[in-house]
Amino acid sequence: MNKKDIAHIRRQFKADNNLLKISDMFTVYVMKESSEIYHHQSQPFEMLDQDQQELFFNNFKKILGGQLDEKLFELKFQRNAVDSSQLILHQGLLSDDVENWKEQMLQIVDKMLKSRQYDMDIVITFIRGEYFKPAKRRNDETEESDRDSVYTHPFILCTINSTQEPKKELLFDYLIKEFKYNIVVDPIINLNSPIGGFLFPCFTDNATDVNRILYSAGKVNEPDHHFIEEVLNGEETLTAKDDKVVFEEIVKDVTRDQLNTATLSNVYEEINRVIEENEEEEAPKLDYKDVQRILKHSGITDIQTEQVEAAFQKVIDDNNYEIKASNIVPKYTSKSIKIETKVANVSISPQDLRFVRQINFEGKRYLMIEVEEDTVIDGFTMIPEAFGEKRN
Repeated sequence: MNKKDIAHIRRQFKADNNLLKISDMFTVYVMKESSEIYHHQSQPFEMLDQDQQELFFNNFKKILGGQLDEKLFELKFQRNAVDSSQLILHQGLLSDDVENWKEQMLQIVDKMLKSRQYDMDIVITFIRGEYFKPAKRRNDETEESDRDSVYTHPFILCTINSTQEPKKELLFDYLIKEFKYNIVVDPIINLNSPIGGFLFPCFTDNATDVNRILYSAGKVNEPDHHFIEEVLNGEETLTAKDDKVVFEEIVKDVTRDQLNTATLSNVYEEINRVIEENEEEEAPKLDYKDVQRILKHSGITDIQTEQVEAAFQKVIDDNNYEIKASNIVPKYTSKSIKIETKVANVSISPQDLRFVRQINFEGKRYLMIEVEEDTVIDGFTMIPEAFGEKRN
């Protein structure tokens, strides 16, 4: 799934929308002390009142919010996994019997409870429904509607939510003129900040892909690897942050950590060019041959493909690994690169790196930035000085 596919289905979670039909909802309450199911209930989603539906719509949209490889991760299922979650979810998706579907979802819950102990009571909610995606836009000449032809995607969505202890409050009773201690024992289910969840299956090129699942982490760049591998039986995944570190370490290894700012700027420009050329397609991935070509086009001509292949093997232990280009330069025009020194930290856009130099002068290192206008520091305009001019 790409970000457009995810954004489209996310927008459908709203009331009175004929592009989304939620048929069944199954909710499970788990106690932290025993890691056992305390209660579960099933009901048609349409039986909830409007306010309750709005709460859950917001919860479901939270699961589908965030950037790919940062909070959302498209995972391939492991092959030949024991007690395969892919098979369980697929059977639940195809089942016409609600009781059978509930049994399948309880199997997923059982795998969750065996994999870890939660430090708070949790509420796990499953919904089953159909998502309809228009196949074409409206044709004004023929008066055809974009709803006349649609792709139909059955799906299961799961959200995992924490609970909170109710607040202890002091109230004043106007009628009897008395202060009262408000005692509430019912836990509050935090639907605004789910701690995890998933969507099955993924949708690729308007087709259902049951070999992949979309996992949602509770926090950015902090996927629960144990949940991914043991509960979902998904293959190991790296975050966008991890991917960037892998690329940096490979380039350092290949260049022996000798890279000037002009060359680094060229590297980012070349990667951005690759991203723009493939903007309408799946996010481009870079193997060792692509990285070698990018470095060569960026001005590093004395590097052989074998060197880059060996660096892949050394850094990631896989010379067939592919790095997502968008993870290296996620937002080329707005993302800042940090220049860190003991004196100061400077943030600069990748395309402006060509204006930065590290120079040696009279035995000392200097960071030099070429500017076209006056420099303003904390509201004060700096007076130009001659290079090497002594200060009083």
